[in-house]
Amino acid sequence: MCTAAAFKTKDFYFGRTLDNDCSYGEEIVITPRNYRMNFRCMGAVASHYAMIGMAHIEDGQPLYYEAVNEKGLGMAGLNFVGNASYKEEEEGRDNVASFEFIPWILGQCKEVGEAKALLGKINLTNAAFKETLPPAQLHWMISDRQSSLVVESVAEGLKIYENPVGILTNNPPFDEQMFRLNDYMHLSSKEPRNLFSDQIPLRTYSRGMGALGLPGDLSSQSRFVRAAFVKSNAVSGDSELESVSQFFHILGSVDQQKGCCDLGDGKYEVTIYTSCCNGDKGIYYYTTYGNHQITAIDMRKEDLDGEELLRYPVIEGERIFMQN
Repeated sequence: MCTAAAFKTKDFYFGRTLDNDCSYGEEIVITPRNYRMNFRCMGAVASHYAMIGMAHIEDGQPLYYEAVNEKGLGMAGLNFVGNASYKEEEEGRDNVASFEFIPWILGQCKEVGEAKALLGKINLTNAAFKETLPPAQLHWMISDRQSSLVVESVAEGLKIYENPVGILTNNPPFDEQMFRLNDYMHLSSKEPRNLFSDQIPLRTYSRGMGALGLPGDLSSQSRFVRAAFVKSNAVSGDSELESVSQFFHILGSVDQQKGCCDLGDGKYEVTIYTSCCNGDKGIYYYTTYGNHQITAIDMRKEDLDGEELLRYPVIEGERIFMQN
């Protein structure tokens, strides 16, 4: 289970948590402009926008979990088990497999409006990368500094939603996630007033009581509500350090700790990594479950006109600064 977020101060930030019981050998990958991208049905693309993100490399190809391109457009795929439905190839449509959806969009779109135009022609196919890698059941958030979309390929077809909160988790479908926010419209970052009864002298006894009722469990719907509340009320300065720190605090509100989501057989779902990418500067930041120190990779320090993938292993193991 996962949570994605888009956040803006002076710059635009996009990232996500990846929650699972195991890692798939992911690494940070820069796809430069002249890396040859081979799409199953759409042919080869030799030149495109550069992008950086977290990916699993399989047979030399990056299978992105999330990425941001050099123009500042971000896209993340999140589990959507039981609802995702991909189609057979359809004549007259842009037939794109789910595993190549992120580079298809980020390789040619500068902003959400261009992505939305492409989505009008797309057919997400059920092609597997290979027999041992069947298509993952996903839905996606696409964001720039102005707006966000959610894309869901379901039995009824491709659905596209405007996303005014800039948050996405897993199930239920996005329109239901948004509807459930109505249940929490009474929450506030401010101290509550006594609306219970003018006959009873009720008073606050603690700070933060305006948020009483904010769900604290690890279900995807509750994480959506909690992340939406925290992000919508988050206050940050415009500096890079303040903005990045606040972004990690926002996603920290839905962090999963080992032992709290027991899957049986000694397996636990945890937040394997949390990412934050400055879409304006092309700097990708991340932490892992075992390493809370923020690590950064600057896409623009590399040769973005290259033809080969640039790969950076995830740094594991806690790093503690000893002050004395």
